[in-house]
Amino acid sequence: MKNNLIKIAIAVVLLLTSASFYGQEIGWRGPGRTGIYNETGLLKSWPENGPALIWEANGIGLGYSSATITNDAIYITGIRGDKDVLTAFSQNGKKLWDIEYGTMSKVQSAPESRCTPTFYQGKVFVVSGSGELSCVSTAGKILWTVDYYKKYNANVPRFGITESPVVVDNKVVVTPGGGMAAMVAFNTEDGKVAWEAPSLNEGAQYVNPLLIENNGTKIIITHTPTWIIGVDASNGRILWKFNFASVNADKKGEKNYIQTPIYRDGFLFAANGYGQTSAKIKINFDGKDPELVWKNPDINPHVGGMVLIGNYIYSSTHDNNNMGRWICVDWTTGKTMWITLWNNKGSIIANDGLLYLYEEKGGNVALVRPDPEKLDIISSFKVTKGTGPYWAHPVINKGRLFLRHGDYLAVYNIKAS
Repeated sequence: MKNNLIKIAIAVVLLLTSASFYGQEIGWRGPGRTGIYNETGLLKSWPENGPALIWEANGIGLGYSSATITNDAIYITGIRGDKDVLTAFSQNGKKLWDIEYGTMSKVQSAPESRCTPTFYQGKVFVVSGSGELSCVSTAGKILWTVDYYKKYNANVPRFGITESPVVVDNKVVVTPGGGMAAMVAFNTEDGKVAWEAPSLNEGAQYVNPLLIENNGTKIIITHTPTWIIGVDASNGRILWKFNFASVNADKKGEKNYIQTPIYRDGFLFAANGYGQTSAKIKINFDGKDPELVWKNPDINPHVGGMVLIGNYIYSSTHDNNNMGRWICVDWTTGKTMWITLWNNKGSIIANDGLLYLYEEKGGNVALVRPDPEKLDIISSFKVTKGTGPYWAHPVINKGRLFLRHGDYLAVYNIKAS
């Protein structure tokens, strides 16, 4: 009797977990696209040579995208030949399937796949380097595809298409830009157009948009070359826009917006590389455009993201394409707390009160204690396999750390017991 009750309890927990799991998207930079993961019971320091390697995979295709992990599989994109490929692995690293889902970027300087798959209610959504949005089943079958760059006569940005689509309320949302629509939502079931946000007559950028919610209204936030915009996720109406270009010192045409913004309690923080000035803005949910709170030219991450821990933003700087440092900025005042060189710039995530840095030039990985007074490194190791820049963002799932380098994926055990 006791054993049966235990089995029933476990089944209920799994059912509730599955229901929650299938009710929201899984993909780019973890829960809420914040870069902050919710694992517990992880190592607070690593052995000298790093955590134990569980499994590794070669030949996933060249790319800078991160892995997307569900209860059943691990999904990742890459290029082979001239095609973008989606590969699925089991939890123990066995390759389940792979499938070509579109044509890779035709931009010679940036052909690698950069779309992190978005998982939603049993389907995987991916964007090719040429602008094809595909819905793929968990068995590796393409359910539908729409070439939204062609459909909306959009121009491919200078460094190619990098989008990881947002999925909300059975709509998958992408941002072609151009003269027809700033943002478009397609029905997840059949790929038909659900709504189109009005054109701002500006091209797309490289940002993976952010979904927030205020008093029941879901809002999708992204960059255009001039604006930060907030779009009603239910109908595509542009609710507000902020002239982000006005706070920057960079020249027209040199803007490259890459980072998913940070949102907390009605305030939004946006920062990007290429010498641009960052800004914290106050969103007015009454229909008025946002207001500038503060700006800071020091924090300008290139491709590595940023996280908000407590009252401090941790990120990196883009001193030039080959060099950058790590930085901490006060969320309330915008004051730069410190800027420190550690190997080079790179990507950053957080979990259970600690930071994880993945340096882009040499593959150094660090476990860091957040501290507004200094860069406090606890442990570090190095990823030596793979090729190209270490631009893929780390992922944490089920006590494992996923690190990608080119066509190589490594999975490490960071569970404490």
